[in-house]
Amino acid sequence: MDTVSAAQFVRDQIPPTLQSLIPTTLRTAYNQAALIVKSDPVFQIESAVDNRGRLIAWAVDFGFKRLIDSGQWPYDYRWRHFAKPTGRYLEVRLPHSLLTISQVSDPKRQPRNAVYRQQKRLNNEPFFDLDEFREDNSINGLPQFIVIHGHQDLNFVHIGVPHCLHDRDWIYRTPNLLNLPHVMQSGLPEAEETDYEALITLRDEIQKWRRENGE
Repeated sequence: MDTVSAAQFVRDQIPPTLQSLIPTTLRTAYNQAALIVKSDPVFQIESAVDNRGRLIAWAVDFGFKRLIDSGQWPYDYRWRHFAKPTGRYLEVRLPHSLLTISQVSDPKRQPRNAVYRQQKRLNNEPFFDLDEFREDNSINGLPQFIVIHGHQDLNFVHIGVPHCLHDRDWIYRTPNLLNLPHVMQSGLPEAEETDYEALITLRDEIQKWRRENGE
């Protein structure tokens, strides 16, 4: 199977016009979290301020859930338990991949090495310009993307394709979506016909894996 670039696959799974809805969703979530803090003294004490990221995370999850429930994003989602049963996280089910959301302080680095992320990013091994895996590029699971965004302040938003090796961080990361127009116009050339054929093959292989594994 020919290799499909990470950038091409991200654009296939989340087209630019749908990517453009992510910054608005996050801005609304951050504003909602700020209003909650302002409206209730409970959230203004020092310990609550130190953990404001949790409130932002809940608001962001709610924002993406509403984005999908309203039909603006034509995807599905489900709530998944962490590897240790300490809570659940939102998993967005794209046509041929999965998307999760994480706050990070440094957009150049992957989120912390949680077990559930470690398992998912291994599914990116056979794809996306990884020379060491070109000879073994069978499908072993759904590729994973992560929306990463600023921790306390909303300074950046990226869609990242995590490298299967955590310390190598990203195979691909979009430009900062906060700096793009509300409706993004593609500034990239159209995919070559051979690239499109590789993309179709990749989709077919993933669909075959889903059928065989009940996903």
